[in-house]
Formats: sequence, structure tokens, C-alpha cells
Amino acid sequence: MRAGPVGIFDSGLGGLSVLQALRAELPQQDFIYIADSGHAPYGERDADHVIARSRALTAHLLGQGVQALVIACNTATAAAIDVLRAAHPGLPIIGVEPALKPAAALSRTGRIGVMATRGTLASARFRALLASLASQAEFVLQPCDGLADAIERAAGGPPNAPELIAECARHTRAMGQFGLKSGQIDTLVLGCTHYPFASEALRTLLGTELHFLDTGAPVARHTRLRLPALASADGSAGPGQLKLFSTGQPLALQSAVQHWLALHSPAARLDC
Repeated sequence: MRAGPVGIFDSGLGGLSVLQALRAELPQQDFIYIADSGHAPYGERDADHVIARSRALTAHLLGQGVQALVIACNTATAAAIDVLRAAHPGLPIIGVEPALKPAAALSRTGRIGVMATRGTLASARFRALLASLASQAEFVLQPCDGLADAIERAAGGPPNAPELIAECARHTRAMGQFGLKSGQIDTLVLGCTHYPFASEALRTLLGTELHFLDTGAPVARHTRLRLPALASADGSAGPGQLKLFSTGQPLALQSAVQHWLALHSPAARLDC
């Protein structure tokens, strides 16, 4: 018998990068993914909006019998994870945060770029993390208004679509010089779960010698460790099932899952 599903939500399609890592780490686990596209973008909305949406989506997923929750959104993690953990103390809740600590360990120039939403960069949670590492590296923070939307519009198209390249170039130009020399940014933190889907465009612009860090694999490993029963599941159970929901356009979610994850899974409309 399978354990209950793991619930995942994001403001849109970006959390699919986390879902991809979770399915690789826990191939026999069932997942329910909600894209809250009808109430996006989170990164450019106030904290009250993000908390209210996080509460509503969590309530829906609990109604579906989930045994754990992954908040596959940096902005929602920063704004709402403490609220959700206080409201649901018996529910394992795993969030995401920009990979500043691994970046500080990897960087040789000591200059690290962080691409994220305004909501993430302004949050108390992020600011505390940043302050704890201030003596280890210099972090160049770039609020990437419009990038998540550009990535969603590019879903289903070529990874180096001109519009996506242009949007990435606009933000990276504002950050300064990238490279391996002293004073240059040699490590780039992708601080939004959408941004790994722009990795190829970013590498085209910045080169392949830089370090690019996202949170998908670490979150997946942490989820497995929080739920050891999942890791030891009977292999005879077969591959896990995936249910997809969107508060926006289900066909957009379905298309993105097919394009980015190579899965043919139907998506349904969710009103909550």
C-alpha cells in the first residue's frame, strides 16, 4: 500500500523544477502539484496575499490526504512557511531558499550574484540568511521583475528563445561583470524555482565556466530524509502517480510538464 501523496505548490510553473528533482529522488512516490497561476505572480505581491494563498492551497492539499508539503516557491517559503508550520505542527513542511551557503563555499572570487523576486529579497528570512554570510562573500542582489513571466511564456518553445535571452540579459547586465577574475561574479544563485528553466539561456549569455546553483536537488534530498518511509518503499509498487492542478490555465501547466519533464499528464482546473 502506498503512503499518502506529497503535496507541492508554487505560484505557477516554476515549482516544476522542484517536482522534477523530487520525482528523481522518490520515483515511487505519488505527488499532487498545484500551480497557483490564477493568483500569480507572488514575487511582486505583498506578504498578506502570499500567506492567504499559501493557507488556501495547503488546506486543499490536506483535504487530498497529503502526508507532507513542499512549498516549491522561494517567495511563499519566505512569507508563509513559519505561519503554515505553526498552523499544522504535525505536517512535515519543506520549503526552499536561495542557495547562498553553497555559493559562498564554491566561489573563488568571493563575488556572488543572486537572482530572485523582490518578495524573496525583501523578506526577513532572506535578510537573516544574507547577514549570516556577510563576512564570507559579497552578494550582488538582483530583483528580476518579469523573468518568471518570461519563462512561463517560453514554455513549450526553444530554450534560447530571443525574448527569454533578452529578459535574462536585462537582469544580468544590471549585476556587473561575470567571470573568473578578481572582482567578477563567478557564482550565480537562481533564487526562484522558475529560473532553472532559464539555465540554458543564462549559460549562453554568461558562459559555462560559472557556477549556477538552484535548490531542486537539495530540497528533494531533504524531503527524503524527512520522510524515510518514502525512501524505503517497496520497489514492486511501481512508479508514483502525478496529479496536476492549476488555478489558471490547466493546458498551460499540462504543456509545461510535457515540455520540461517529458510527462504526458492531464491537468485540471482548481477553484480555491
